[in-house]
Amino acid sequence: MLFLPAVALVLASGPAAATPPPLVPAPVASASPGASAQPAGFFTGLRRRTQLLGDPFGARTWLSRYGMTLSASETSEELGNVTGGYKQGFDYDGLTQMDLQLDTQRGFGWFGGTFNASALSIHGRDLSESNLGSLQTASGIEADDASRLWELWYQQELRRDGRMDVKVGQQSLDQEFIVNQNASLFVNTMFGWPMLPSANLPGGGPAYPLSALGVRLRAEPTNSLTVLTGVFNGSPDTVNVGDPQRENPNGLIFPLNGGVLAIGELQYTYPALGQIVYSDKPEPLARTIKLGFWYDSENFPDLAIDRNGIPLVSPASSGVPRLHQGNYSAYVTIDQLLYQQADDPYRTVSAFARVMGDPLGASNLIEFSANAGLTLHEPIRHRRDDTLGIGFGYTHVSSGALMADEYAQQYVNPAIPLQSGEAYVESTYQYQLYPWIQLQPDFQYTFNPGAGILNVDPPFKKVQDEAVVGIRAIIQL
Repeated sequence: MLFLPAVALVLASGPAAATPPPLVPAPVASASPGASAQPAGFFTGLRRRTQLLGDPFGARTWLSRYGMTLSASETSEELGNVTGGYKQGFDYDGLTQMDLQLDTQRGFGWFGGTFNASALSIHGRDLSESNLGSLQTASGIEADDASRLWELWYQQELRRDGRMDVKVGQQSLDQEFIVNQNASLFVNTMFGWPMLPSANLPGGGPAYPLSALGVRLRAEPTNSLTVLTGVFNGSPDTVNVGDPQRENPNGLIFPLNGGVLAIGELQYTYPALGQIVYSDKPEPLARTIKLGFWYDSENFPDLAIDRNGIPLVSPASSGVPRLHQGNYSAYVTIDQLLYQQADDPYRTVSAFARVMGDPLGASNLIEFSANAGLTLHEPIRHRRDDTLGIGFGYTHVSSGALMADEYAQQYVNPAIPLQSGEAYVESTYQYQLYPWIQLQPDFQYTFNPGAGILNVDPPFKKVQDEAVVGIRAIIQL
């Protein structure tokens, strides 16, 4: 896949990645009939197909005969901060995703089964780590360089009407839980898997690029209500020390010793499926509201106090933090359609919002996080696949983190700042160049990076506000 970043840069110079951009299913008919199944026909219909590679050598057609679908994408981006941060500069970051699904009904006549296996190839450098120092990282594809298994699960429908199913195996929670549909447009990580579980759960929780073994049940008791519940291993890591991605670099370790992470989510959708729409009345503006709660039974170390009640930074401290049993949080999300043009239903304005809170400040870095934004589909007339978005995020550190800073001022250096909150805004435009490629210029501005932290380089002042600019290319392979 090394040629893909170059392809993205070449296309970006022509006419025109968070928890990563979603994969687009790869229908066999996406290529021009009979064109791309042979090497000589690769460039035939290139502007019309929905995948860059079409149906190479008939591979997708062959897989389809056995109920299998292969999807793949490459996300390549160049982001840089022109002001603020530890230092200024640009970095390239990339992610290749591959997903193979088997429909057991089509494959061998077994009703309602789906087997899924997905893998990631992560490459490049993380701008947030090297330059920014922000809590709410700039890109949803930032992670350690690696080629790793991501998800490996089996889902089985439990009712013929599709109202109930169960999923078992290695799962990434950011694919179903705690997400806003309209927020997937944005580049900043926290529009996908939010700041609070990223900071407070062991290893950042079972979310990109990690996952965890578990069982998820989905049920639709009414046309407007959906219930999601799941029980997973309490940590995606085996030891909860150091970088969890390096402890499990290829995703082939499946720990079961991390306690229990239980999560539940109630989803309300309006209008309900099958609701009558009268011809003499306008269609109702759709909305989805989700209420959720999670609990993790793991042990969580105190941020400021050791097991003897002494500040951790004190010379008299044992250096072993006090442990707290369990952790939990509640959240609410909403996606709301605000406007739909009467003579052009593709032209819409939508809003989204999500808030989360965690009252256990002693062992958690973050006590509150929020995201919200607006998206405009078809911002330019007849550009139906383009989307313009503006959004923001805010997070606030906990009382335990503030106490740790106060002790650090007392015992280490009185110039150490007290952390508070961090906010950012993002503006982005997703341009559909061809059906298989999107180009996305992006701008982000972060206020009080790191919630107020010192730059480790001279002159040792607080990290200044950051302006990040760049472009992302999303290629469906």
